[in-house]
Amino acid sequence: MEYGFKRNFTCLRRWRRGWCPSAKKSLLSNHALKPLVPTLFLLVLVIYGLGDKLRNFVLDIFVPQYHYPYAVALSLAQVLISILFLKLLHVLGLVPLKPYSRSLGERVLVPSICSSTHAVLSMWAKAGSSYAGLFPLMLPLLPMVTMGFSFSQKLSSSPSMEISVLMSILGGTSFVITASQGLPSVDLLEYMYAPLDVILHSLSLTWLAKVSEAERHHSPDAQASIFDIYYTQLVNQSWLLGLLWLLHPDSPWQVLTHSGWQSLLFHGYLHAILLLGMALNFLVGLIEHRLLAPED
Repeated sequence: MEYGFKRNFTCLRRWRRGWCPSAKKSLLSNHALKPLVPTLFLLVLVIYGLGDKLRNFVLDIFVPQYHYPYAVALSLAQVLISILFLKLLHVLGLVPLKPYSRSLGERVLVPSICSSTHAVLSMWAKAGSSYAGLFPLMLPLLPMVTMGFSFSQKLSSSPSMEISVLMSILGGTSFVITASQGLPSVDLLEYMYAPLDVILHSLSLTWLAKVSEAERHHSPDAQASIFDIYYTQLVNQSWLLGLLWLLHPDSPWQVLTHSGWQSLLFHGYLHAILLLGMALNFLVGLIEHRLLAPED
């Protein structure tokens, strides 16, 4: 039995070192996936839309039922779970991850601030049903705004013409359909926060793509992968959101002593919200990286 366990462990290690990197390289090859990029991009948008609707559905149940509108605390918890998930993938040998780098952390400080602000604004809008009118309307404009930032920053590999046209058509169509359905009463703050949320999210994604582009000029051993950049940004966000939580009127004591913590259903809803948010954020970052990063 011990021999069988050692043999299985050896096979798993060889598989991770041999097949896994080669498969990842072939799957991420721009040349291999180039004919399928528009179809894959459309599929990812559909998956993201369904996941976002599911998360909003759970939030619409969770927040009114348990009276838990703590946007900063929820954003911080989502970031911490994302860090733990990346660490778990690293321990399992599925994701190469370098230790936190101070120099890289300084370079992604601006997108970290933008992402933290975006996370709080989005959670604030989702947690308060009275502020959920203009945010869904602005969300389809995110790809187009990001594309505009990528062209303005003169990234070496901006989205192709097919992707640019597809993003414009899908974003514009979704915007028109959502607007034609009518909006509920929009609070004055939403007119400022909703466009700001899209701009900050787009700026963060474009800045991260620019950092990734700069990393490709370093030697292979010194290069930071997309996972290293994403991990560094998450660590920065945890510090920023943690400080904001300490300074926020909704103190940690008020959040952690909420009566809902005694309910198992509360934990189920909370974990569903955080895990779905983590998956959606990672999906957006990965797709934007593949669209805006330079070709190998």
